Amino acid sequence: MLPCHDFIRSASRRDMLRDSACGFGQLALAAMAGQSLIGTKPVDADTVKVSAIPVRAKRVLFLFMWGGPSHVDFFDPKPQLNAHSGESLNGKSVGGDDEDLGTVLGSPFKFAQHGDSGIWMSELFPQLAQHADRMCVIRSMHTEGNAHGEALLRLHTGQANLVRPSVGAWVSYGLGSENKNLPSFVTISPPRGHGGAQNYGSAFLPAFHQGTAIGSAEIPIADAKISNLVNPQLSSDLQRSQLDLIQSINSRHLHAVGVDQKIEGLIANYELAFRMQSTIPSVMNLSNETKETLDLYGIDSELTDNFGRQCLLARKFAEAGVRYIQVSTNYTWDHHKQVKEGSISEAAKVDRPITGLLTDLARRGLLDDTLVIWGAEFGRTPTVQNGDGRNHHPKAFTMWMAGGGVKPGLTYGSTDDFGYAPVENPVHMHDLHATILHTLGLDHERLTYRHAGRDFRLTDVYGNVVHEVLS
Repeated sequence: MLPCHDFIRSASRRDMLRDSACGFGQLALAAMAGQSLIGTKPVDADTVKVSAIPVRAKRVLFLFMWGGPSHVDFFDPKPQLNAHSGESLNGKSVGGDDEDLGTVLGSPFKFAQHGDSGIWMSELFPQLAQHADRMCVIRSMHTEGNAHGEALLRLHTGQANLVRPSVGAWVSYGLGSENKNLPSFVTISPPRGHGGAQNYGSAFLPAFHQGTAIGSAEIPIADAKISNLVNPQLSSDLQRSQLDLIQSINSRHLHAVGVDQKIEGLIANYELAFRMQSTIPSVMNLSNETKETLDLYGIDSELTDNFGRQCLLARKFAEAGVRYIQVSTNYTWDHHKQVKEGSISEAAKVDRPITGLLTDLARRGLLDDTLVIWGAEFGRTPTVQNGDGRNHHPKAFTMWMAGGGVKPGLTYGSTDDFGYAPVENPVHMHDLHATILHTLGLDHERLTYRHAGRDFRLTDVYGNVVHEVLS
């Protein structure tokens, strides 16, 4: 090995630094092979068989409806709600104790079956209905956390009692990026509240795996930017020289201490940030898209422009090689009052953009290896609140998936006659996370990271892959 000062002056130093992020793939490989991350010898990816899980998806695109849509008004029709609207719901009617659960509130929306598969959807998603035969609808989701903060953290990190890495960070750690000039995890318009940055953070994983945030949920995406992406005071060459000096110091420090993932992460982050300056602007530029594509997503239409832009950006990031992309609405699905009016309004904002996204992914050949997920932190109660609203309901709700190796045209699981609790094939949040990783070829029990004396994983000590929803 070259002496440190000679290594720093080496002509190949810059290339080494630019490629240093590849080391994290080895670290993840080491973890999945059951070895310690710290102090372990490099793992030879050609000789170590990590997993026999088939890779169904190369990337995940999560459409997050912040606030909790009402499952019984969108994807889980319950005629008994309308038949008993205005009556008291007794716990025995839904498999519970003899107690009053509140007053039943019927759904004001009509439901119909769509496609050859007969997927049930309400009239609120007339355009999405054309993709019914591509969708896998899970009606039996359940989780813990009656408050948004806890439920969001469980959705995004698997836990709410400790600071844990987000799903996207685990995916980044396990797979890395397909594009060395882009982060492996991008979150578009993420929530500032209910956990904030924890929902896309890396926690104890190397900082390299934290999600790169574009704007926030409260900011129109047309006005959103990645913080500190451009330095208007220094040219690219001067920035490169400045970074070279900083990285030489970082490299000297790393050489002195041996193995230090924090320093490695710092080096990788600096290099990625520099490379992103030349790549991100073109990905975020929508001016090179055709008018037909813009219309497909509902861009320049007042009602759908914002979410349409978010979805189009998501497609562009997916196409460019980002592994995990999240698109979030604003905190507008929390309908404690006027659930009818609120559901109509919010569905209209996302129906056309989501339909356009699925259409665009499919025609570009991306849907087959992109797992698209739609959902939120919980559902809404079948009982009334505040006269015409519904309360939080983590006991049962609906999420759907498309592409990425899931069975198309499938409805999985069911709830009782009132949509209060799962009665067939319940799917916990840990099960969903295990299944997401499985589609990517990752074993949720073996993708671990040693921290504070124990091996952590996304699903903690829980979770089962729902093989029945996979093709």
